[in-house]
Amino acid sequence: MLNNVVAVLLNGVHPFELGVVCEVFGLDRSDEGLPVYDFAVVSAEGPVLTTHAGFTVGGLHGMERLEEADLITVPAGTSYATRTYPPELLAALRRAVDRGARVMSVCSGVFVLGAAGLLDGRRCACHWQHADAVERAYPKADVRSDVLYVEDGPIITSAGTAAGIDACLHVVRQDHGPEVANAIARRMVVPPHRDGGQAQFIARPLPRSPCDTVGETLAWMERNLDSELTVEQLAARAHMSPRTFARRFQQETGTTPYRWLLRQRVLFAQQLLEATDETVDSVASRAGFGNAAGLRHHFLRTLGTTPHAYRRTFRGPARVQV
Repeated sequence: MLNNVVAVLLNGVHPFELGVVCEVFGLDRSDEGLPVYDFAVVSAEGPVLTTHAGFTVGGLHGMERLEEADLITVPAGTSYATRTYPPELLAALRRAVDRGARVMSVCSGVFVLGAAGLLDGRRCACHWQHADAVERAYPKADVRSDVLYVEDGPIITSAGTAAGIDACLHVVRQDHGPEVANAIARRMVVPPHRDGGQAQFIARPLPRSPCDTVGETLAWMERNLDSELTVEQLAARAHMSPRTFARRFQQETGTTPYRWLLRQRVLFAQQLLEATDETVDSVASRAGFGNAAGLRHHFLRTLGTTPHAYRRTFRGPARVQV
């Protein structure tokens, strides 16, 4: 069971990501019958640090506090992808893992773990914007940019800001059980449990090439997502043979017509689930999935969650339609 938790800071630390760790592990909720962590904030770069927001933080513990921690958390910070890190911090992280402690990063804090060699041969989560940089910097890591958080042995890594909350609550759930984690989540007014394998909710349209010969067809496909579309039909609209059209499509979008269409349909369904009160059956029909079962199948494969769960996350249970 983890009781001794540390947040280790560097210059440029992001206040919100630090606040996430402090909110989950640093507050005394004993008046509600909840366990209390022995929590400390440690500086890895001198007695006073400057945050990403420009204000300074002082009165921090020294690096020796890392030696007794059960869990060391590394919040995100500015320029973590390109800067260097104090060797004594990286050595302390390695020693912590060797003695059985766990180490957790929030968003770009993953670069610190990578610099310490803790990602080698392990699965790790990161914000989708940092995925390429993490892969280049740490080629031995198995980077997962489409999930909220990953636990691989003693290493826990999380994606963007909100995913850090999910990872922290995951630790609490393991440490003290779901009732305690749910109570803290209620205090924070956040979902009590989002599984780590759930996809990061971010619209990422596939890139289009400057050499755009299928652009008009793409626009037409977007306007007709609810229609049954075949490569033969699309090729005819583009005045190409099916084989040539498929080759050009792959060159200019980086994917196949089927995969591009499927992703656009999922994105449109996401928008409808977020912004309307239409039933899931209606959303499925408008997005081109035919029925709720078809939508659910592709939602699970693409986003790792169901349409109902997605809508609850973004609109709340009171707005969910059946």
